[in-house]
Amino acid sequence: MTTVSRVLPIVSILGLLLSVCRAQAQTADTDEDKYTTVTTYGVTTNTNSGILGGFVFRHSKALPNLFQGKRQFRYMALEIVNVKHPKEVQSQTPYSGARYVYNKQNYLFVVRPQYGREISLFTRTADEGIAINGIIAVGPSIGIIKPYYVQYTTSPGQVDTRPFDPSLQPELIVGAGSFFQGFDKSKLTLGLNFKAAVAFELSAFRNNMTGLEIGFLAEAYPKEVVIMNATNNRSVYTSGFVTLFFGNKR
Repeated sequence: MTTVSRVLPIVSILGLLLSVCRAQAQTADTDEDKYTTVTTYGVTTNTNSGILGGFVFRHSKALPNLFQGKRQFRYMALEIVNVKHPKEVQSQTPYSGARYVYNKQNYLFVVRPQYGREISLFTRTADEGIAINGIIAVGPSIGIIKPYYVQYTTSPGQVDTRPFDPSLQPELIVGAGSFFQGFDKSKLTLGLNFKAAVAFELSAFRNNMTGLEIGFLAEAYPKEVVIMNATNNRSVYTSGFVTLFFGNKR
């Protein structure tokens, strides 16, 4: 699946929600939802991950001054995600049918503390409607590069689990190693990330919040991060993402 085909559903959802908000803005009354802090947790997916890309914590606090006549919030977030290479393809061993990713050298897990601003674009009434906020945030990207472990048949009846070795024949692979193996051999890389997003609050309750954050993210590292062997790896990553979040506001 190409990056464009992955991004198109995100753009379609964004357009639909924006049209609903515009219609709501024409009929909204003065009973606006007023709150000063929002704390949410969520799960995220993006064009550089599988269905479950990672987990997100978000916290926003209202600021006393307005931004061009609209409420603004101090926005802080913490994302923990798994970044995949676009050429990662699941393979099966011919004997047991166990799955593994051939040529995968490392996992890339990223911890992203983020700080920025959240601007209220469309408000909702206290108990119904959809609110929409714009978000811009930046922060460090703490990359954790963990070796990808594979099980090899080293001799008849004996299986050895070790980091993927491109010098060994793929016929020797009997499956993937444990996900938890190799964390003690992980390496760190430090980069920067920038995020631009739109958040939609969809819940129908005054103090509880359910919503979507849809946007785009770019991050850069000082040198390329090797995820796959024998293919192009990158030092700059861009992605579209959707985050489903739950929480409360006060």
